[in-house]
Amino acid sequence: MSSDTQAIPRHARPVGKNYKWVALSNTTLGVLLGSMDSSIILISMPQIFKGLGVNPLQPSETGNLLWMLLGYMVVTATLLVTLGRWADARGRVRIYNLGFMIFSIGSVLLYFVPELTPQLGDTAVFELIIFRLVQGVGAACLIANSTAILTDAFPPEERGLALGINMVAALGGSLVGLLLGGFLSAINWRWVFLISVPFGIIGTIWAYISLREQSVRRSASHIDLPGNFCLGAGLVSLLVALTYGLLPYGNSTTGWTNPLVIGGVVLGILLLVGFVFVEQRAPDPLFHLELFRIRPFTVGCIAQFLVSIAYGGLQLIFIIWLQGIWLPLHGYAFEDTPLWSAIYLLPLLIGYMIFGVTSGWLTHRLSPRNVTTGAMVVLTIAFMALRTFPANFDYPSFAIVLFIIGAGFGAFAAPNTTSVMNALPPEYRGVGSGMRSTFQFAGSPLSLSVYFTVLILALSTSLPVALRNGLQSNGIPADTAARVSNLPPTGALFAVFLGYNPVQTMVPPTVLQQLPDDAQKNLLSNTFFPNAISASFMDALRAVFLFSAGLALLAAIFSAIRGKRFVYDESTAKDKDEAGVLASAVMH
Repeated sequence: MSSDTQAIPRHARPVGKNYKWVALSNTTLGVLLGSMDSSIILISMPQIFKGLGVNPLQPSETGNLLWMLLGYMVVTATLLVTLGRWADARGRVRIYNLGFMIFSIGSVLLYFVPELTPQLGDTAVFELIIFRLVQGVGAACLIANSTAILTDAFPPEERGLALGINMVAALGGSLVGLLLGGFLSAINWRWVFLISVPFGIIGTIWAYISLREQSVRRSASHIDLPGNFCLGAGLVSLLVALTYGLLPYGNSTTGWTNPLVIGGVVLGILLLVGFVFVEQRAPDPLFHLELFRIRPFTVGCIAQFLVSIAYGGLQLIFIIWLQGIWLPLHGYAFEDTPLWSAIYLLPLLIGYMIFGVTSGWLTHRLSPRNVTTGAMVVLTIAFMALRTFPANFDYPSFAIVLFIIGAGFGAFAAPNTTSVMNALPPEYRGVGSGMRSTFQFAGSPLSLSVYFTVLILALSTSLPVALRNGLQSNGIPADTAARVSNLPPTGALFAVFLGYNPVQTMVPPTVLQQLPDDAQKNLLSNTFFPNAISASFMDALRAVFLFSAGLALLAAIFSAIRGKRFVYDESTAKDKDEAGVLASAVMH
């Protein structure tokens, strides 16, 4: 081997003819790992809190519960653009490899959180939250660069298939995480975190050995500190405010009247607006705003944001519907419902997997515009169909609609991402992928805030009366029934989500013990709470599904105006009119 060859860094060496499949398999593992860990604790949290001696339904623990749910997503969404920009300058493979290593470290730290006494349990929960944030940093490195690495590795005519497989891994990982969380936590809650360690270590070594740097690196003479601050602080302020808006405040069932929440939303919006002005004047900006003059990129990002809002809170809504109403009415104990809800949601995954892969094939025979527009029209119809379902639905019909919804999202994801990435100049694929992913990840907390707020407001108007009448008819004293029925619905929804019987968590045990056996049995049965909640719950769900249908229809409109099929190359860089691209505006 010559000295010249020896001097070439490992990741800069030429790639072989099968390299694209190496890149696909490795990035698919990274996306699968990141999405799996975003959902694996959803079902396992009761066992985690129990193992730490903490009651997650105590009012003082609600904030910790929310951070366990959403903290991972918040830190990931905040870092995507910055890490994409850094990768464009330093090398996408290098940052991607770093993500595997950080993620593995976070997983190991989570596994070794010490078992503490109940009095010190909050310290352990705090450590869990911090180490989950470490995992989120690693996941951001993986997600920000996996799409760009695939785009570099695959020719334009094969990118749709590659990105489709990658997108299937993303949703598949989230549902696999639900199943694994339920299974592993029943054995030992620490295994929920341990399962990620071997995959993280294998991914770290494999990425270091096999991946090659193919990107055209941009110079980074200056670090855009004002841009990084405005974008990062703006997203953190906005997403944290949206998170705490779900908590009760004063006499209100939600936190939207909390001055800190209002201030956080306003501050976040002002910082994001400031980011636009800062980037226009920065000598070496974090993100070139001229990229938004590329029509397929801009329209694709907007459509992605709308779809993320429509879908982000949907999984949680389905879980609460199944765990709080349908499964108990069909004889499942509340503590068993988390695992079974994941099983009954499998048609969603199957639809996504089939159409997530085949949509890449369809894209090359039709066009991203036709496939994404058609998918969103189908999704609009599916959301409208959900509005016709009763609380205690016929499952085969529900499974068909779930399959169609999964198919709609799957058919949209790969073509939209392919359209976005194909339109970007090679040296901007990292930061462009980060921006697209930011729209996707920021839409999820916003979706959850909208869905949950509508649900809580609907329940707060009708649930107290139904609950109070039901409690009193079973012998609960009037003052206790009034106090229980006036509790914020948030606690009952969290109880359902975590697999607790809500009545058992709301009514004091001393009161229940004084009741006759028949009354206790009726109140704690699988039918009392579902019947009390179903009417107001379905009113809220129909409003939410109408909202989601409207978003899907808007996404269809934006998809339709993305323009004809467009792939960036050197010749199109000279054509400032084709597909709305002003490529020279972003070329140095």
